[in-house]
Amino acid sequence: MTQKSTIIPELLLDNQLCFTIYACSREITKLYQPFLDELGVTYSQYLVMLVLWEKEQCTVKEIGNALYLDSGTLTPLLKRLQAAGLIIRERSQDDERKVLISPTDEGWALQDQAKDIPGVMAEGMKMSKEEFGDLLLQFRSLLNRVHQANCRN
Repeated sequence: MTQKSTIIPELLLDNQLCFTIYACSREITKLYQPFLDELGVTYSQYLVMLVLWEKEQCTVKEIGNALYLDSGTLTPLLKRLQAAGLIIRERSQDDERKVLISPTDEGWALQDQAKDIPGVMAEGMKMSKEEFGDLLLQFRSLLNRVHQANCRN
Protein backbone atom coordinates (compact mmCIF):
# COMPACT_ATOMS: atom_id res chain seq x y z
CA MET A 1 0.00 0.00 0.00
CA THR A 2 1.36 3.39 -0.94
CA GLN A 3 1.30 6.18 1.55
CA LYS A 4 -0.60 9.31 0.54
CA SER A 5 1.63 12.35 0.59
CA THR A 6 0.75 15.64 2.14
CA ILE A 7 -0.68 18.13 -0.32
CA ILE A 8 1.75 20.99 -0.85
CA PRO A 9 -0.26 24.07 -1.96
CA GLU A 10 2.68 25.52 -3.90
CA LEU A 11 2.71 22.38 -6.06
CA LEU A 12 -0.97 22.41 -7.01
CA LEU A 13 -1.43 22.81 -10.77
CA ASP A 14 -3.87 25.69 -10.25
CA ASN A 15 -1.17 27.59 -8.35
CA GLN A 16 1.35 27.45 -11.21
CA LEU A 17 1.69 30.71 -13.15
CA CYS A 18 3.59 28.88 -15.90
CA PHE A 19 0.71 26.43 -16.45
CA THR A 20 -1.94 29.14 -16.45
CA ILE A 21 0.00 31.16 -19.05
CA TYR A 22 0.69 28.03 -21.13
CA ALA A 23 -2.96 26.93 -21.11
CA CYS A 24 -4.17 30.48 -21.81
CA SER A 25 -1.79 30.76 -24.75
CA ARG A 26 -3.10 27.50 -26.21
CA GLU A 27 -6.71 28.63 -25.80
CA ILE A 28 -6.03 32.01 -27.42
CA THR A 29 -4.27 30.29 -30.31
CA LYS A 30 -7.38 28.13 -30.80
CA LEU A 31 -9.47 31.31 -31.07
CA TYR A 32 -7.17 32.53 -33.84
CA GLN A 33 -7.29 29.26 -35.78
CA PRO A 34 -10.40 29.81 -37.95
CA PHE A 35 -9.15 33.23 -39.04
CA LEU A 36 -5.64 31.98 -39.77
CA ASP A 37 -7.07 29.05 -41.72
CA GLU A 38 -8.83 31.59 -43.96
CA LEU A 39 -5.48 33.34 -44.49
CA GLY A 40 -3.71 30.04 -45.13
CA VAL A 41 -1.07 30.54 -42.43
CA THR A 42 -0.19 28.97 -39.11
CA TYR A 43 -0.06 31.00 -35.90
CA SER A 44 3.75 31.12 -36.03
CA GLN A 45 3.66 32.26 -39.66
CA TYR A 46 1.13 34.95 -38.72
CA LEU A 47 3.54 36.25 -36.07
CA VAL A 48 6.35 36.44 -38.63
CA MET A 49 4.08 38.36 -40.99
CA LEU A 50 3.14 40.79 -38.18
CA VAL A 51 6.84 41.59 -37.71
CA LEU A 52 7.37 42.05 -41.45
CA TRP A 53 4.29 44.24 -41.89
CA GLU A 54 5.65 46.47 -39.13
CA LYS A 55 9.31 46.56 -40.20
CA GLU A 56 8.94 45.96 -43.98
CA GLN A 57 12.27 44.15 -44.16
CA CYS A 58 14.24 42.26 -41.49
CA THR A 59 17.11 39.90 -41.12
CA VAL A 60 16.41 36.42 -39.84
CA LYS A 61 18.11 37.42 -36.59
CA GLU A 62 15.85 40.47 -36.17
CA ILE A 63 12.73 38.36 -36.65
CA GLY A 64 14.09 35.80 -34.20
CA ASN A 65 14.74 38.51 -31.61
CA ALA A 66 11.26 39.98 -32.05
CA LEU A 67 9.61 36.57 -31.64
CA TYR A 68 12.04 35.03 -29.13
CA LEU A 69 12.83 32.24 -31.60
CA ASP A 70 16.18 30.77 -32.65
CA SER A 71 17.19 30.46 -36.30
CA GLY A 72 16.76 26.68 -36.19
CA THR A 73 13.07 27.15 -35.45
CA LEU A 74 12.67 30.14 -37.73
CA THR A 75 14.37 28.86 -40.90
CA PRO A 76 11.83 26.11 -41.75
CA LEU A 77 9.01 28.53 -40.97
CA LEU A 78 10.47 31.09 -43.36
CA LYS A 79 10.99 28.46 -46.06
CA ARG A 80 7.29 27.54 -45.85
CA LEU A 81 6.28 31.22 -46.07
CA GLN A 82 8.52 31.60 -49.13
CA ALA A 83 7.05 28.46 -50.72
CA ALA A 84 3.59 29.94 -50.13
CA GLY A 85 4.68 33.08 -52.00
CA LEU A 86 4.28 35.39 -48.98
CA ILE A 87 7.92 36.41 -48.42
CA ILE A 88 11.17 36.90 -50.29
CA ARG A 89 14.44 35.69 -48.76
CA GLU A 90 17.57 37.24 -50.25
CA ARG A 91 21.18 37.74 -49.25
CA SER A 92 22.16 41.23 -48.20
CA GLN A 93 24.29 43.02 -50.77
CA ASP A 94 26.23 44.67 -47.93
CA ASP A 95 26.86 41.51 -45.94
CA GLU A 96 26.26 38.15 -47.62
CA ARG A 97 26.07 36.43 -44.23
CA LYS A 98 22.75 38.17 -43.62
CA VAL A 99 19.50 36.96 -45.15
CA LEU A 100 16.93 39.71 -45.64
CA ILE A 101 13.25 38.86 -45.41
CA SER A 102 10.47 41.00 -46.84
CA PRO A 103 6.82 40.45 -47.80
CA THR A 104 5.88 39.84 -51.44
CA ASP A 105 2.91 41.64 -52.97
CA GLU A 106 0.83 38.63 -51.91
CA GLY A 107 2.27 38.95 -48.39
CA TRP A 108 1.27 42.60 -48.26
CA ALA A 109 -2.22 41.73 -49.54
CA LEU A 110 -2.56 39.31 -46.63
CA GLN A 111 -2.19 42.26 -44.25
CA ASP A 112 -5.43 43.76 -45.52
CA GLN A 113 -7.19 40.41 -45.04
CA ALA A 114 -5.84 40.17 -41.46
CA LYS A 115 -6.58 43.72 -40.31
CA ASP A 116 -9.76 42.83 -38.38
CA ILE A 117 -8.30 39.85 -36.49
CA PRO A 118 -7.07 41.75 -33.38
CA GLY A 119 -10.44 43.42 -32.84
CA VAL A 120 -12.33 40.17 -33.36
CA MET A 121 -10.03 38.45 -30.84
CA ALA A 122 -10.68 41.10 -28.17
CA GLU A 123 -14.42 40.78 -28.76
CA GLY A 124 -14.21 36.99 -28.63
CA MET A 125 -12.48 37.20 -25.26
CA LYS A 126 -15.19 39.55 -23.98
CA MET A 127 -12.65 42.20 -23.03
CA SER A 128 -12.96 45.94 -23.15
CA LYS A 129 -10.19 47.91 -24.83
CA GLU A 130 -9.10 49.10 -21.38
CA GLU A 131 -8.94 45.55 -19.97
CA PHE A 132 -7.07 44.38 -23.06
CA GLY A 133 -4.57 47.24 -22.80
CA ASP A 134 -3.99 46.68 -19.06
CA LEU A 135 -3.47 42.95 -19.51
CA LEU A 136 -1.13 43.49 -22.44
CA LEU A 137 1.02 45.88 -20.36
CA GLN A 138 1.18 43.37 -17.51
CA PHE A 139 2.21 40.53 -19.79
CA ARG A 140 4.81 42.68 -21.57
CA SER A 141 6.27 43.51 -18.17
CA LEU A 142 6.29 39.84 -17.20
CA LEU A 143 7.90 38.86 -20.51
CA ASN A 144 10.64 41.47 -20.04
CA ARG A 145 11.32 40.30 -16.48
CA VAL A 146 11.45 36.63 -17.42
CA HIS A 147 13.63 37.37 -20.46
CA GLN A 148 16.06 39.37 -18.33
CA ALA A 149 16.19 36.55 -15.79
CA ASN A 150 16.97 34.08 -18.59
CA CYS A 151 19.69 36.37 -19.98
CA ARG A 152 21.40 36.41 -16.60
CA ASN A 153 21.49 32.61 -16.41
